[in-house]
Amino acid sequence: MGRIPQSFINDLLGRIDVVDVVDARLTLKKAGKEYRALCPFHNEKTPSFWVSPEKQFYHCFGCGASGTALTFLMEFDRMEFVEAVETLAAMAGVEVPREDSGRPHQDHGDLYGVMAQAERYFRRSLKESPAAVAYLKKRGLSGEVARDFGIGFAPDSWDGLKTSLDSVPEAKLLEAGLLTRAESGRVYDRFRGRVMFPIRDTRGRIIGFGGRLTGSDGDGPKYLNSPETPLFHKGRELYGLYEARRALRKLEALIVVEGYMDVVALAQAGIANAVATLGTSATPEHFQKLFRYAGEVVCCFDGDNAGRQAAWRALESALPHLGEGRQLKFMFLPEGEDPDSLVRARGKGAFLALADAAEPAIEYLFNRLKLGLDLGNLDHRARLANLAAPMIEKVPDGILRELMGRRLEELTGFSGASVRQSGASVRRSRAGGVDPAIPSRPLAAPRLSALSRRLLARLLQNPRVVLCVPPDTRQALLEQADSDLFLQIVKYLDENPEADTAAILGRWSGTAEHGVLLGLLNGAPRLSEEGLQGEFAEGVAQYLEQRHRAERRRRLARVQQEPTREEFLAYWALRSNGADPERG
Repeated sequence: MGRIPQSFINDLLGRIDVVDVVDARLTLKKAGKEYRALCPFHNEKTPSFWVSPEKQFYHCFGCGASGTALTFLMEFDRMEFVEAVETLAAMAGVEVPREDSGRPHQDHGDLYGVMAQAERYFRRSLKESPAAVAYLKKRGLSGEVARDFGIGFAPDSWDGLKTSLDSVPEAKLLEAGLLTRAESGRVYDRFRGRVMFPIRDTRGRIIGFGGRLTGSDGDGPKYLNSPETPLFHKGRELYGLYEARRALRKLEALIVVEGYMDVVALAQAGIANAVATLGTSATPEHFQKLFRYAGEVVCCFDGDNAGRQAAWRALESALPHLGEGRQLKFMFLPEGEDPDSLVRARGKGAFLALADAAEPAIEYLFNRLKLGLDLGNLDHRARLANLAAPMIEKVPDGILRELMGRRLEELTGFSGASVRQSGASVRRSRAGGVDPAIPSRPLAAPRLSALSRRLLARLLQNPRVVLCVPPDTRQALLEQADSDLFLQIVKYLDENPEADTAAILGRWSGTAEHGVLLGLLNGAPRLSEEGLQGEFAEGVAQYLEQRHRAERRRRLARVQQEPTREEFLAYWALRSNGADPERG
């Protein structure tokens, strides 16, 4: 499907009254020309959440949340961008149009149809396989939960699905990841002799499958997922999220487990808020999605050393997405247990008791770093400060980061700021039980210059303005290597050429940058298309020149401090010719 035109979104927001959208979800009270309510995004006793019918905008003076009807649906109902647009379009009684982005784009609508046909085939096959049904019953699954999750079965046949879907071109089945090709060139069914679990996106469309062997003598690994396809990217998807949202109107917390059988077993036991990563560690993209739908995330791990290592990797991925209103906890299962076996053996109450006793991830961080250290020893306190500082740097500015800094100061006597200012290096070490996965140096907190803010405001007004910049200049931007938000969005647009303003806001929804982007979008004066292009192109040239000059100054400083013979000669050659070394 093509991109949704920005003009349609603007027109749609003009048709929809933000008051109607918010009032359907909150209790609004008239206050002069505006409306107010208790903010749904933070706890408060006095209403500080205001909705303006004149400006078609909401804003909370307590936590800073603000936006349009579209933003409200994305934040309050935890909708993806496209889902929110379609919801507003349904309210307005209009169809969502699509347009060509100007770049080659493949319509994946037919792939969704193919995946739906495959699911129907697998479900029919389950009914025709007494052995597969017996396996599911042995695992304690009812017909109702199998129905709710769309569980099926892939017969132990090389071409069962291919034959059943003979009207679908072989190339399309390969593209969908349902068939695979051997080195000999032979094409056959990817999934054979497996219980099949359809993986859905947040809109309920099937994007992939997970298959589990029903015995120990099957063909291939015990668990097999769909490969990466135009629809399925396992590093971003969460099994069971669609089903959890359908079962629970409001998700207070999400429990992250390892596999789809764990999710289904917990749902069978009455725990409907479990989701699973798909054969990969939890990624930053996973946590961004998790925190979009729930304020609390509980990650479930094995209690052995491998589980502790997995928890540390998850913590590193999650830190940039933590902050006010977001809590991450870790629960560790008894040795030899997984969620499926534990809930079947001990019941729902025992599992939830472990979840309730889960350790806050920030406490886990400090406890892990303290292992083997004697905090009565000055050197050990310095080591802890050096290890903790880069982790704290990953957390967005706010109360949580400040509290982490205070906790570090309580433990060591050093504040995070003093550690950074001292320029202390961070070493990787196994000494004292310190995890070797700890990063070796702090990450610089992103900062926005006045020029970056101006460029971002213009880019948000019309993301396609980046196309007016010459290709070599765009390439120079893409080759810049740091965390400047402007560069992040330029790179995001290069990877997602269909993205519009609302898509950008949706991509950064739930992050510290989201409020900055909203402020820039709403605070900047609107320019004509010609003026916008001219100012943006001029600003980009100035931006690259500033970075070029900064790099020259850094090189000059290195030359003056400890020059190589070649740098020394080049420097004085420029000086003797009356040139400014900073300008190259």
